[in-house]
Amino acid sequence: MSSESPDKRRKMSESALSQLKKHTVVVADTGDFNAIEEYKPQDATTNPSLILAAAKMPAYQHLLDQAIKYGIANGGTEEEQVANTMDKLFVSFGLEILKKVPGRVSTEVDARLSFDKDEMVAKALKLIGLYKEAGINKERVLIKLSSTWEGIQAGKELEEKHGVHCNMTLLFSFAQAVACAEANVTLISPFVGRILDWYKENTDRKSYEPHEDPGVLSVTKIYNYYKKFGYSTVVMGASFRNTGQVKALAGCDLLTISPGLLGELSQDHSTIEEMLNEEKAKDCDLEKVHLDEKAFRWEHNEDRMAVEKLSDGIRKFAADAIKLETMIKEKILSVKNGQ
Repeated sequence: MSSESPDKRRKMSESALSQLKKHTVVVADTGDFNAIEEYKPQDATTNPSLILAAAKMPAYQHLLDQAIKYGIANGGTEEEQVANTMDKLFVSFGLEILKKVPGRVSTEVDARLSFDKDEMVAKALKLIGLYKEAGINKERVLIKLSSTWEGIQAGKELEEKHGVHCNMTLLFSFAQAVACAEANVTLISPFVGRILDWYKENTDRKSYEPHEDPGVLSVTKIYNYYKKFGYSTVVMGASFRNTGQVKALAGCDLLTISPGLLGELSQDHSTIEEMLNEEKAKDCDLEKVHLDEKAFRWEHNEDRMAVEKLSDGIRKFAADAIKLETMIKEKILSVKNGQ
């Protein structure tokens, strides 16, 4: 006779992924929507880098072709045709993803607009308009914005004036998290893996156990702060490097995970414990903070890691947007020459 309890035996036969789903909403982080069906995530997130990768895959050429037809048909200068094609492409991937998930898709505003609040709002409303034309209610879409001061204020305006739900991304500092909560945005995506990357590159320490991982500790602090002080903004941990980081954040509102790591979790049968919950958060010793623009800029600037990773993230997303634009320009030219 086994001395293990039936509950423990059941957990051992159950995958880590199915256990995780009891504590946390699982989201797929990919533009490759064919890769997500088997993991049955609630939502999905995309970004310019993920869309660029997917747009290069033969399986998705029809979406690129359709977007180019749309861009050309809407006329205007070459620049306007490329911009219209990009917007249509992002939304086309979103529409396909929404056929596979019951919840929401996150679609990102061009990172090159990260320091222009009004342009971010305008682009977000354009994307929401394209979803609406395709019959998708704005409740099923999260607009992703960089967590600069301007991005956070754009999120505030979109939520308050337009009822558009926002996902604040490239979030690395506690100051960014506080400002997002005060702006009353729907959701934040604090990055776990990129924080770990920075500490490995900039300190002598090259490995961390999950419970002492600086990215895990950052998200845990933010989650506890939000729950302790009753903010409505929810926390979606993002950018994972390994399943240990994911497991260490079981209980977080949402976690967005790449198909590769979802696959690992579905094959893993170790026991998942709830690491974060509202009760524990209420007992944490964090004090409430208020940040106006000056205080935000100072506090964020005091965090070297966050300053460097936010800048780096914006540059990388912008570079991938430019690569995608170049690909689109070449395609538009070949279509026009073939007419």
